[in-house]
Amino acid sequence: MANIFQKRTRRGLFLKTICGAAALIASGAGAPYAAASGKTLVYCSEGSPAGFDPGLYTSGVEFTAGAAAVYNRLVDFKPGTTQIEPSLAERWEISQDGREYTFYLRRGVKFHTTPWFQPTREFSAEDVLFTFNRMRDPNMPFRRADTTEFPYWHGTGLARLVEKIEALGADRMAVRFTLKEANAPFLHNLAVPFASIHSAEYAAQLLEKGKAPEINQKPVGTGPFIFRSHTKDTMIRFDGNPHYWKPADVQLSRLIFSITPDAAVRLQKMKRNECQVSVYPRPSDLAAFKADANLKLRSQPSFSMGYLAYNVSRKPLNDVRVRRALDMAINKKAIIGAVYEGHAQIAVAPMPPLQWSYDESLQDAPRDLKKAKALLEEAGYPKGFTISLWAMPIQRPYNPNARLMAEMIQADWAKIGVKANIVTYEYAEYLKRARQGEHDTGLFGWNGDNGDPDNWLSPLLSCEAMHTANQAKWCNKHFEELIQKAARTSEEHERTRLYIEAQKIFKDEQPFTPIAYPVAFQPVRKNVSHFKINPFDVTVFSGVTLK
Repeated sequence: MANIFQKRTRRGLFLKTICGAAALIASGAGAPYAAASGKTLVYCSEGSPAGFDPGLYTSGVEFTAGAAAVYNRLVDFKPGTTQIEPSLAERWEISQDGREYTFYLRRGVKFHTTPWFQPTREFSAEDVLFTFNRMRDPNMPFRRADTTEFPYWHGTGLARLVEKIEALGADRMAVRFTLKEANAPFLHNLAVPFASIHSAEYAAQLLEKGKAPEINQKPVGTGPFIFRSHTKDTMIRFDGNPHYWKPADVQLSRLIFSITPDAAVRLQKMKRNECQVSVYPRPSDLAAFKADANLKLRSQPSFSMGYLAYNVSRKPLNDVRVRRALDMAINKKAIIGAVYEGHAQIAVAPMPPLQWSYDESLQDAPRDLKKAKALLEEAGYPKGFTISLWAMPIQRPYNPNARLMAEMIQADWAKIGVKANIVTYEYAEYLKRARQGEHDTGLFGWNGDNGDPDNWLSPLLSCEAMHTANQAKWCNKHFEELIQKAARTSEEHERTRLYIEAQKIFKDEQPFTPIAYPVAFQPVRKNVSHFKINPFDVTVFSGVTLK
């Protein structure tokens, strides 16, 4: 398991290098898909996606249903790892100064044929330009017709970083990204679901028909599975892609998501063979999964973190003494025992220990209710106050029971005179309202997307992410300078030094309380082959088959 999370390899991003030439993969349908005929796999998922356009979301629910099944990116992660491998770009070059990335595109890649779209051409640079210019330019016609936001694009600073994107060559089968400054995480960011490539031709047809928003509900990509239908809160249907450019990845003729929010029902469906793979189980169900001879329970250290955010744009949470008091009152050890049933590590830093640059020197302040009350009195709240405490409505790998966690925190805060009213919404609404800053405090989580430290600190804590995944709405100038300098730096030792300094500022300011670094579990039926837990909170079915 440790090898899956090995991230200390030198990436050499700022040397001119040609990558991936040895990994060219033949296109065509071939024998593997023929062997998949008649094989249907049912996946017990935890909730309906709000949509299928990966650029609009930051949640594993949408990423699994859209990015992992329907789409490809220029580069992708090797299954089960954080290592970059070629995808729609078969190779790439990086300039000496680290500002230019040139991608040479794979030929012969076909977009999906569906009842609502019949492509007339193969994948090309036009599709790459459309995908990223839609995020970059709010005035482009498609963006004006479909007024959406792109949280990952903005939250990671890519909106500020990318200076130009251009197609190269007479056949337009190469694309060059020019950055305003060197950026070490850039290549890894292009493997994250938000960077999934759309069909420019399909988008043009939707625009002409006045139906631009349908790109989010009727997805068309180049990926291993073709979207067929979605019945909200019930089912999503996909077919295996018979023309996939990487035929060995299509071992199923049909893939069905059985949307099952209730973990107890998922357990029973797995036992009855109504599902062959399930989303992460409740810790209380682990023993039942292990006891069933027909099931396998996969596990590995999770590249994720559950946390409690303090909305610093609201009083009294704008006072660091209040945040420290609330943090000091929380009994994390009890939460690990009750919510995770011991299958987690107490979290201290804003990233997990598996992430290189994790600051091992950070420590929580001792739990001290008397001192917490003194801090509240010093801040002007000797009798406490009332705030909202938001709890996610669904189970996530980083928080298997948000309601229980919220109730435990509510009880802890009551001991220092703080009354917390627990609030919840349907998950898509929960995230939407949180981005708008309607919460006082709230339970959230993050699963690493790309194996780089920037992926934790920029989306969750940067000033640029205040209206996206930065649920604390916290902006600290010194912290911002440190993480931006680290992103411009190629040498890993120096980046680590900068990130450790940034983590110390985080701990001093306490914009959120890290709660837990969990162990990831995922159950499968024993007749499922070639399934791997993905470190990035996305369930991937490429190459998965049934015996």
